[in-house]
Formats: sequence, structure tokens, C-alpha cells
Amino acid sequence: MRPGVHVRRASSSDLEDLVDLCLLARAESGVGRQLCTDDRARLREQLSALASVPEGVALVATCDGEPAGLALCRVLGPGPLAAAAVLSLDAVYVRPQHRRRGLGHALLHAVAEAADAAGADDVYAAPLPGSRGMQRFLARLGFAPAAAHRVVSTTALQRRLALDVQVPALRPGARGLEDLIARRRRARARAAGELEAVRQAGASMSMQVSRAVHTRRPSASSTTTS
Repeated sequence: MRPGVHVRRASSSDLEDLVDLCLLARAESGVGRQLCTDDRARLREQLSALASVPEGVALVATCDGEPAGLALCRVLGPGPLAAAAVLSLDAVYVRPQHRRRGLGHALLHAVAEAADAAGADDVYAAPLPGSRGMQRFLARLGFAPAAAHRVVSTTALQRRLALDVQVPALRPGARGLEDLIARRRRARARAAGELEAVRQAGASMSMQVSRAVHTRRPSASSTTTS
């Protein structure tokens, strides 16, 4: 850790600084609500709750005594679907003017110590879409792809579910299958129609030939007279 850079557990006196850092990260990320709320009062309550629960880890980094970065984590598990605890790194952020001074490494070092103290086998991180710098930073530290996250607002999810109930969505390829069945039915009907037309034409020709045979007059016999 470079001189002047320090990382520690956040206390109640750091709460407003954490709020400021979160709002800066929100504005820089461009994804807004996916990171945090823009309501200071609500954000203050959420950060206070995170720091107060045993599984919550809120870290603040200072550079020459000035709040310069944060890391927000949660210890998850063990549980019904996880045999061991893991540490989820929900957010890590450093002010632009304090970057390239080792704060990110210092924060992740403290994160690793928190994971080890909690008995967490793995550290999970979910960097926000578009944060290429953070993606590269985590990759250099050994973070590998594990899963893809998708997000939808609760309102949008409820609306789509209601629409799916009213109009059941077709399975992928179902429309193509229906079109194929319809084409085959039309082809069979067309073939059956052509066969019937041939059969009728054959019956008509046979009837005409029979009529001609029955109506033909016998040929006149040639006789000689003396």
C-alpha cells in the first residue's frame, strides 16, 4: 500500500462520505438505478443497514486523509444451495482524481481479508455493464467469468407476466412448425384434388369409348349376284 493510502471498515462518521461516493459512482456508471438510488436519505439508510449487520462489509479508502474510494460487500451462505460461504463484492469505486495510486488494490486486499475472516471460499464481483476499466482490473486480479446477470424492473416484470397469461407466448420455432404443417396439408389437398381429377378424366374417357362401341353400326357385307 502506498504512503497516504489507507483502507478501514466504515463507521457511522463515514456515512455521508459513503453516500457521496455512491452518488459519484452512480453518475459515472451511466446505469443509474442498477447501482443505487439517488435519494440521499434512502441511500444513507441502506448503507447504515449494510454496515450494521454481521454479514455486511463496508470499506472506505482514504488518500492523504480524504475519502477517495469504497467497497461494499456481503457474506452470503452457507445455505440450502451453497455448502460454503462466499463474499459478494457489490460495489468498488475510486474517485477519478485518486486513481492509479493503489487504492483499488488496497480495497481488494481488505476485501480478501474480510472474505478469509468470514470463511468464504470465493469472492464474487458483478461489475456494471460498460465498466471496461473495472472489468480489466478484476481480470488482472484473477476474477474469471462465472455467470451472466439480467435485470428487469418489478413493474415491467409484472406487466409482462400479465400479458403472458392473457396471450400465451409461442415457443421459439412454434410459428415455423405451424406454417410447415399448413403447407403440408395444402400440398396433400392439392395432390388429392389432382388425383381425383385424373380419376374423373379416366372414367369419362372410358364411358365415351364404351358408348362409341355400343353405337357403332355393323359393317355392310359385300355380296355378288350372278
